[in-house]
Amino acid sequence: MLTNFLTLIPTLTAVQDAAEPTEIEAAVAAINGDMGMLWMLLSGILVFFMQAGFTLVETGMTRSKNAANIAMKNLLDICVGSLTYWLVGYSLMYGETSNGWFFWSGLMQGEGADLFFQTMFAATAATIVSGAIAGRTKYSTYAIFSVVMTALIYPIAGGWQWQGSGWLTELGFIDFAGSSIVHSVGGWAALVAAFMVGPRIGKYVDGKVFSIPGHNQILATLGVFILWLGWFGFNGGSQLAWGGAEAIGASNVVLITNLAAAAGGLGALITTWIWYGKPNLPQTLNGALAGLVSITAGCGNMSAIGAVFAGLIGGIIVVFSIEFIEKKLKIDDAIGAASVHGVAGAWGTLVIGLWGIDGEAGIGLFNGGGAGQLGTQAIGVLAYAAWSVILSYIILKILKSTIGLRVTEEEETIGLDLSEHGEIAFPGKRERG
Repeated sequence: MLTNFLTLIPTLTAVQDAAEPTEIEAAVAAINGDMGMLWMLLSGILVFFMQAGFTLVETGMTRSKNAANIAMKNLLDICVGSLTYWLVGYSLMYGETSNGWFFWSGLMQGEGADLFFQTMFAATAATIVSGAIAGRTKYSTYAIFSVVMTALIYPIAGGWQWQGSGWLTELGFIDFAGSSIVHSVGGWAALVAAFMVGPRIGKYVDGKVFSIPGHNQILATLGVFILWLGWFGFNGGSQLAWGGAEAIGASNVVLITNLAAAAGGLGALITTWIWYGKPNLPQTLNGALAGLVSITAGCGNMSAIGAVFAGLIGGIIVVFSIEFIEKKLKIDDAIGAASVHGVAGAWGTLVIGLWGIDGEAGIGLFNGGGAGQLGTQAIGVLAYAAWSVILSYIILKILKSTIGLRVTEEEETIGLDLSEHGEIAFPGKRERG
């Protein structure tokens, strides 16, 4: 990067002396291009680090006897996602029909930085499912589903908007960094998977709902901080450059993201304090994540105050959503993934139609933009939900009819670390029941 910059200095000096604006612009554009690629690579690295965050959150919020299994699933997602998205997914999402389904030619044309960055998004979509079905799902089943998610379900859905000429793009749908494209797709898949696998043993007994607390809330807290950090790359890198027109430079996107996350955490904290009588740590952690998801679609189309309210409401919504899914629908989502990513993702997409902006102009219902954008956002939310639910159900139904989704009662009781992997994450600690 430094070498490239130094080689341009003589060019810049000569151009200034000649007072030729077009050549100056060309030289500056070359430097900006290098900076943009560097920012994308750094952002992709930050998003890669989010896998560590997901591992800690899912592990901390579930039983210790399944910790190694969760670690294996998260490691699997990044390995599988990197290969399947490179081989098939990227071309399905961004390529032209004439290029086929494989990415070899695009990689040779210098698109490696973009491929790396987008690969991390594909792995994230798959990982969302992991925590929801923790503690009772066959590892082989999850492995196959991860392949399908990263190679087919996520890439096709992403192409509807991010490909540049997809049908949602033509409608004017906005999803800057993936509240629906990444998070809702993963969240609705998680909900379907949790429903089809069934609840953990002891979750529902004689019509009553019993809490199955995670074994280490400190691990979960550390995981949320890592995810929060990684999200600066997730959203900021989606600018695809460091600079940007007017208010949507990457630095502003990072600021907007942080405000929404903070508001989401406070929203959940206050809600649980009022509802439960005491502030609840797991729900507050999910509130911060919900705040992040809630701003992911609109981080390039939201004012600072708009981001705060988007995150705040997202943090409140997620508390009620987790309670509703667990107690009313009787679906055992072990870490609240469907609420954090699916429900908050839908909210984050819709809020653009309520008070989103485009530069200085309001495009939302409440700031002079009318109802048109809200309608377009709603179409996208419904489309992504339907796609994820239908495809996930079909794949999981096939798996259930063939290799099965769930381990035996005995295997679940002793824990997936031993039954699926023959090892224990925490030697000396045996947890049963």
